[in-house]
Order: sequence, then C-alpha cells, then structure tokens
Amino acid sequence: MAERMTRASTAKLVKNAFLEALKSNDYRSLEEFLIQKQIDVDTVFEVEDENLLLASYKQGYWMPSYKLQHSWATGLHLSVLYGHLESLKVLLKYKATVNCRPNGKAAIHIACEQANLDCVNILCCHGAKPNCYSLSGLAPLHFCSTKLSMPCAEQLIWKGADVNIKTNNPEEETPLHTVARSGIPEMVAFYVEQGATVDATNAHSETPLACAVYWACNIREQTYSTAHHLICRMLLDYKAEVNSRDEDFRTPLHKAAWNCDCVLIDMLLEAGAEPNLMDDNGCGPLQYVLKVTSVRPSAQHEICYQLLLNYGAARIYPPQFHKVLQSCYSYPKVIEVIANSYEHIKSTSKWRAAVPDDVFELYRDFYESLFEVCGNTPRSLKHLARCAIRRTMFNKCHKGIPSLLIPVSLKNYLLLEPEGIIY
Repeated sequence: MAERMTRASTAKLVKNAFLEALKSNDYRSLEEFLIQKQIDVDTVFEVEDENLLLASYKQGYWMPSYKLQHSWATGLHLSVLYGHLESLKVLLKYKATVNCRPNGKAAIHIACEQANLDCVNILCCHGAKPNCYSLSGLAPLHFCSTKLSMPCAEQLIWKGADVNIKTNNPEEETPLHTVARSGIPEMVAFYVEQGATVDATNAHSETPLACAVYWACNIREQTYSTAHHLICRMLLDYKAEVNSRDEDFRTPLHKAAWNCDCVLIDMLLEAGAEPNLMDDNGCGPLQYVLKVTSVRPSAQHEICYQLLLNYGAARIYPPQFHKVLQSCYSYPKVIEVIANSYEHIKSTSKWRAAVPDDVFELYRDFYESLFEVCGNTPRSLKHLARCAIRRTMFNKCHKGIPSLLIPVSLKNYLLLEPEGIIY
C-alpha cells in the first residue's frame, strides 16, 4: 500500500513538473521526461479555461458551471495555446496524437482560433486534418473568424481544407457565412476566389449576403459597420441573389429595413431588390422600418422611407395611418415623407390621440400643418402635380426624377425630401 502511494505521489509530481515545463516553454525538460518515459506524451491535464479556448461542447446541452471554468488538454493543446513552438515540436517528435480532442477541440482548432500561423503550419505538416470537426461541429476554417486569422485560412485551404464545408451542427454554416457575419472583407474575397459558393445557404436558408446585411448593425451600440457594408457590395458584385428568401421568407432587404440601414437599403434596391416582397406574416420592408423606427435612434429614418417609396414600395393602408403616428411621433420628417406619398389622406380622431401632448408641443408647427392639410380640403396643386408625376414613374422615381430638366429643389420635392412642414 505504501509503495502504491509512493508511485502515485511520484506520478503526480512528474505530471505537475511536466505541466510547469509546458507553461514556461522548457522544452529541454519536456524532452528529458519523454526520453526517460516518465510520462506519456498524450497525458491529459485539467487546466483553467474560463474563455473556453480549449473546450468545445455540443449545442443545446446544459453544463455545470465548474465544467465551463476548467478544460482537459494534452501538452499539444497547451503548447498551441501558449504559442510555444519549441515545445510543440518536441511533443510531435515523440509522436503526440495530433488530432485528439480531449475536451472537444483538436490542436488545429485552437491554433486557428489563436490565429497562430506557425502552429497551423507545424500541425498540418504532422498530419492535422484540415477538415476535422470540433465537438460543437466547427471545422478549422470556421475558427478563422478574425482578420488576423486570414493567413491561417489561406494555409488550411492550400493544405486541402474545403472552402464550402458546412458546420456539423444545427446552423450548417459555411466559412463564407462566418466571415460575412464577422465583417472581414479580405477573407470574403479570398474565399470567393478559392471557389466559395456565393449563395450557399445555412440551416435557416440564409445566404452570406443575408448574414452580412443583418450583422451590419450593432443593436447594442446602435452603430453601423462599414466593413459589413463593403462585404455586401462585394457579394452583390459577385452576383449574389439579392432577393433570396430565408426560412421566414425574409429577403436581405427585410433585414436591412429591420436595422433601418439606409446605406444597405439603397444598395440593395439599386441592385434589384424587390420592395414589395412579403415575409411569412405578410409584411414588406416598409412595415419592418415602421416597426423599429422608435428603437433605432441613430438611424436616418426618413431616408429609409424615401428610398423604399421612391422604388415603388406599397404605402401604408390609409385607415391605418394612425399606427404611423404611434410608432413615429418623435420623428416628424418620417411622418411628412409618408403623408406626402398620398394625394390626400384624411385625419381621424385616432391621429391626435396617437401623439403625446409633450411631443405635440415640441413639434407644434409641424403637427398643426399636418392636421390642417389632412382635413376635408384637397391638397395644393403643386402637391397633386407631384403625385401625378410620381404615379406615372411609379417604381422608377429614383432614376426618372433626377433626369428631369428641372431645378434641384423641385427634384427634391418630387423625391419626398422633407421640409419640416406640410403644405
């Protein structure tokens, strides 16, 4: 019994010493341990891993909190995590299992996530599988999700990684989906150049274009990403389908409208997006903008409405105009743009009730003009002429009106440019 305890204590001391050598990149000590066969090269250690750099779990499973703070890892995984190339080479020299996944990730996954090109090169040269999946269903290319990891992605593809490999999980995303969502234009260009399918769909029938459009808006910060805008421009230039539909029948234009992203709304409409396609609830892009106007304070709301209406989007059903006021009472320019898209629209008792008294006082001149103009009298001849021209051009207003030989101020008037008051 005493001898057995001594052996266990000795093994524990050796294991701790081996772990310390790994952490400090003391590769000479590592080699001594391995030469003397004091420890197996594939020994598994339990180490702190609060950021889950070493672990990967299947989606949809509950895990106790202590499991999410510690991970199992071999020396190979730790050498890659710390970027200790000398230790990595020693372990591989003594036949470390290059594709083992003690806690769901192989070393190649960690190398890609850490954007360590040297480790990727070394592992690939020793038999790391470029298309192997982590336990959560991600291939190495899916871990290349930052600009710094682009060299790793290049190396993986040159070593045989499938540029169109889908995640082995419920999302079924390609690497192009990953970088489109992450906002990395350089990697989008590289993947397409290497044969990535531009209109590949994930499990939700979303294309990379749809992903880039949706993630262009940081909802928490209320900011818009120019990198995502560039990716959308690139994908459209690569002939991505602008009217693709996801599982809820939403197009990329619906997603841009949900974000109140006037840059992408303009870009998509110019590329041929249909402004009147409806989702599975019967809502078009204009209704999407209307739903979120009050929660997108940094957006240029009136431009979103102008663009959609100038490209022929169906107007709000007149008896429901009070809902426009309920959603947009703090944005008079929006109300002006929508109201001016009708030849005439008659106010009801619901209109005034939809505008809080303090907001009415703040924008009194505008609201008084709105209620006066939308009474029982017809609109001005100038406005009726505007409506006649717009009706003739219909969904070509955006192109036809700028080409008219009239003053710029009149062009802006025809294109529903808000003036701050309704005549």
